[in-house]
Amino acid sequence: MNARLFDKIMPTALKRRLDAWAENVAVVGEIRDARVFSALLPSVVRGLFLRRGKQGVPTPMPASHDAWFDWTYPADDPRLAELYRRAKQQQWDGEELPWHIDVDRENPERPIFPDGFVDWRVADELGMRVAPEDRARLVNDIGTWALAQFLHGEQGALYAAAQVTEAVHGMDAKLYGATQVMDEARHVEVFARYLDDKLGKLYQVNDNLFTLIDALMTDGRWDMKFLGMQIMIEGLALGAFGTLHQLTREPLLKELLARVIQDEARHVHFGVVALRDHFKHELDERERNEREDWAFEIAMLMRNRFLAHEVYDEWFAGTHVTRKTWRQFVERSPGMEYFRLTMFSRMVPNLREIGLLSPRIRPHYERVGLARYFGGRAADTLSADDLYQTEVPAYAS
Repeated sequence: MNARLFDKIMPTALKRRLDAWAENVAVVGEIRDARVFSALLPSVVRGLFLRRGKQGVPTPMPASHDAWFDWTYPADDPRLAELYRRAKQQQWDGEELPWHIDVDRENPERPIFPDGFVDWRVADELGMRVAPEDRARLVNDIGTWALAQFLHGEQGALYAAAQVTEAVHGMDAKLYGATQVMDEARHVEVFARYLDDKLGKLYQVNDNLFTLIDALMTDGRWDMKFLGMQIMIEGLALGAFGTLHQLTREPLLKELLARVIQDEARHVHFGVVALRDHFKHELDERERNEREDWAFEIAMLMRNRFLAHEVYDEWFAGTHVTRKTWRQFVERSPGMEYFRLTMFSRMVPNLREIGLLSPRIRPHYERVGLARYFGGRAADTLSADDLYQTEVPAYAS
């Protein structure tokens, strides 16, 4: 039977499932480093192929790490002691947000994302027909999807922060880590409330995000948990929150994000300070290279694979619009391109600061067009005000 005829008679649901599996194989195939591939494979199977995050039940993740006790309670890092002092002073209550504000997803005067976040000319070019009266709703669903992934990421950050607080060696780091656990709990609270009370919708966790969280939670090395959550996921979130804070015209969400950014700025600062000395002075070259390679591979997966397939499943499953068409539409959207730019402008300088941007790995970043971020400012030199002032992209002006 020729391939075209087979494709024609194949049930749509089966074609969609085979396409998803082919995409997952492509994701795995992008991991070039054999050690990283081996370390991530169990999480890839659980997240991408078994889809454990979409089974509608809580997911157990076995955690294995040493809890580090110090019975002398030393004041061992004045930088983290200062961060701890600031964190105590800057705690806030989610109840203080202006929850009385009415949020209307259809209000063009207060959009979550501007219409220009996607390019409808690309949709037309790809044959992806969306009626004019449905376009704002699709953009809002993409925005709602992004907020849901922020919520899922914050739950991962909550558990990772608790683990790192147990496992990190410095006492001042433990004291600061405890404030981050509280911060992450508050972030889960406010994002969940916003999605439930104001938007009335919660998308399931993206399989790629689940895979990354699974890999971090089940890794027994505290610094790998810290690297993945504090530098990679929190760094991504910091760029995303700054971008969305500039884009949104919805006042409650704008205030919520401003408060969260204040916390996240400290969190990534903590990651830079705590990991810099550890990576530069306490690891041997082999261990450092392993973490450097892992960070690059994860960065590539994060850049290319958060494509809102959950929105595709809701809108286009069973239609002529294929997953491939959807991927092209999202990848070429101005909002997603700007988001990727902002994400790496935050992440790459932090990798440099903690010693994971050596001459050995730099050619890999140069090859994928990220060399322009090598000289950027790291998190320990940025204030929350700096992060609020993310440049507004042209499509949103």
